[in-house]
Amino acid sequence: MALDQSFVGRTYPPTAPYEVGREKIREFAVAIGDENPAYTDPEAAKSLGHTDVIAPPTFVFALTFKAAGQVIEDPQLGLDYSRVVHGDQKFAYSRPVRAGDRLTVTSTIEAIKSLAGNDIMDIRGEVHDEVGEHVVTAWTKLVSRAPEGA
Repeated sequence: MALDQSFVGRTYPPTAPYEVGREKIREFAVAIGDENPAYTDPEAAKSLGHTDVIAPPTFVFALTFKAAGQVIEDPQLGLDYSRVVHGDQKFAYSRPVRAGDRLTVTSTIEAIKSLAGNDIMDIRGEVHDEVGEHVVTAWTKLVSRAPEGA
């Protein structure tokens, strides 16, 4: 069953603040194999003009995808998550994510379309810090595969 087009433009409430920690940034950098010292060494980050270590660009995916859970779990939308695959991801930064940031994410459904029986949904996550400054916008594309034989 196709997703309801009337959900396009629906915005969900901001998430609770997530405090970005140095150790989480370090763990993430190690996990992705990125040895940039700005991710692990406060002095290296400061020498580049940052106030503390910064996060690799894809770090924020964990926050924005969790926030997109509000969309995914919306019973009125009717998305069968067991059929969903991650289709694409994009980020547009105003500034890097830094250790000590307290970030919230507001998710909006930007588009829903059907293609060959599959539903494709674009979710935009706007990430702001505790004073309301924009940090990054993330776009997540989810594809809900058509049921077998549909």
